[in-house]
Amino acid sequence: MSGWESFGRIFIMIGIFFIILGVVLLVGGKFGIGKLPGDIYYKKGNFTFYFPIVTCIVLSIILSLVLTFIRKF
Repeated sequence: MSGWESFGRIFIMIGIFFIILGVVLLVGGKFGIGKLPGDIYYKKGNFTFYFPIVTCIVLSIILSLVLTFIRKF
């Protein structure tokens, strides 16, 4: 396989990752993703700060399990 073919495959995998991420962000709000207990939300006047730390941890665990499962096959 030449360098350009592997480069193309990497771009395809990145694209698939972003499509899956977009679907999770669009549909995830209906299932509570992004609104878990432990997510940091601070609002004062015009300033709002939101950091979904627990959501990031949960998604990281799920993604790690999925990638581990994919690598075994």
